Amino acid sequence: MKVLVIGAGQMGAGIAQVAAQAGYAVRLYDVEQRFLDRGLAAMRKSLDRDVEKGRKSADERDAVLRAVEPTTVLEAWDADLAIEAATENLAVKLDLFRKLDELLPRPAILASNTSSISITVLGAATSRPERVIGMHFMNPVPVMKLVEIIRGIATSEQTYGVVRGAALEMGKTTVEVSDYPGFVANRILLPMLNEAVYALYEGVAGVEDIDTVMRLGLNHPMGALQLADFIGLDTCLAIMEVLHAGLGDDKYRPCPLLKKMVAAGWHGKKSGKGFYVYDESGTTPNPEIAR
Repeated sequence: MKVLVIGAGQMGAGIAQVAAQAGYAVRLYDVEQRFLDRGLAAMRKSLDRDVEKGRKSADERDAVLRAVEPTTVLEAWDADLAIEAATENLAVKLDLFRKLDELLPRPAILASNTSSISITVLGAATSRPERVIGMHFMNPVPVMKLVEIIRGIATSEQTYGVVRGAALEMGKTTVEVSDYPGFVANRILLPMLNEAVYALYEGVAGVEDIDTVMRLGLNHPMGALQLADFIGLDTCLAIMEVLHAGLGDDKYRPCPLLKKMVAAGWHGKKSGKGFYVYDESGTTPNPEIAR
């Protein structure tokens, strides 16, 4: 199978890695070489860790890296499966799906790693809605086992079968999900994270105290605010806005503090600042919002 991955960010690079590990020929596309370089460096770091822990040999690591062809040119290719992992923005995704529909052969399946946007809407932008599907990986992709597979209203049984089989070959466990805002994972997770932001916004507790409650009181491996930073506060906001608009319930209203932080460019770990500050000295609560 030939797999085209669109976007070399944290998710796209991880998807390219697990696809290459499954023995697929992978082409990884992004708009600038620096994004590709960053994605490939993250992939090598992940694979080096596997070698250090004895999960892979150095030869296996090198074979995975060779199987991934980076490119800044989105062009015709005889891909069997395209997996879009671009930013969580409907306009960007619609533009990409229209381009992929024009460039890829008719039998190719167009999948999206979207965490909240309607697969039906993406499919309707193409001439092949029956071959459009959601393939939502969890982060970090090489480690997390789950893939949500989302059928749009027109997605065919054959498309579902091919994508589920590919996910299984990538070593994932799949769940079938209907096409509703946020699907399952983010419909449950993001309101919880948003509520943690509200607790901070309303002065219920400080950043570290809220996260300590989540870790030690609820036995979560990571505090809610730190997890939001790792996901990306811009992504969290985008998903909450999709939930709010799509379900029409004010319980999904994004916290004003979340909106303000995104407007300030504080997107979490990837920008160096969110609820925590990430720098050479380590991870510390952001003094501009923590109390």
